[in-house]
Amino acid sequence: MKTFVTIEGINRQIINCTLCNRLVPYIQLIGKNKVRRFSNDVYWSKPVTGFGDIQARILIIGLAPGAHGANRTGRLFTGDHSGQWLMKALYETGFSNFPTSTSIDDGLLLNDVYITSCIRCAPPLNKPLNSEIENCSRYLSHELQLLKKVKVIITLGSTSFKTFSKIYDLRKIEFYHLAHYEFNGKHLIISYHPSRHNTSTGRLTWEMWLKVFKLARTILCKNGLKSN
Repeated sequence: MKTFVTIEGINRQIINCTLCNRLVPYIQLIGKNKVRRFSNDVYWSKPVTGFGDIQARILIIGLAPGAHGANRTGRLFTGDHSGQWLMKALYETGFSNFPTSTSIDDGLLLNDVYITSCIRCAPPLNKPLNSEIENCSRYLSHELQLLKKVKVIITLGSTSFKTFSKIYDLRKIEFYHLAHYEFNGKHLIISYHPSRHNTSTGRLTWEMWLKVFKLARTILCKNGLKSN
């Protein structure tokens, strides 16, 4: 496995990654067969890197780029429903300068937060294969090594939770919303994913969602790690 020394180095490798034979043509096909509402947009249609504050104390791990969100805009949680929920919550809890995330050049800045994902290419039906998760987990592992100031990890959804738990060999922990575990001097917060399905059905309410980031803020403050 290649050793990376900077986040920029990982990002260059991610953008040029062709490890998954199913995903590479799929994300390109999405960019050609655009949905009507984005028919005038030029799709990114390449693997999507993490982004945010590289000195962050909070790391958010999502599932994958949205087919017509990050796969279109080139930035995670940008231009789709999940991104709207995430950025509004980050803004309300003081972790971003804008409550929206619409395009890669919209001026959004994250404070004390870095956002990444388990899978770097949008998978069909939002369901990656185990082999694809394995391929991409190498990038997440390196990000975890290089983002040395991270103290709070927030996993969004069960796939993110399982992938992260495997990397750190965390056992006897359960997946449920707002679960909080401490390990190796770090804190893990587990959340449901802010997908349209979860938010429209009420499985994840706005109050439940906001508590995730309020808990992260409380952890930082209690440990003398106040955000910048």
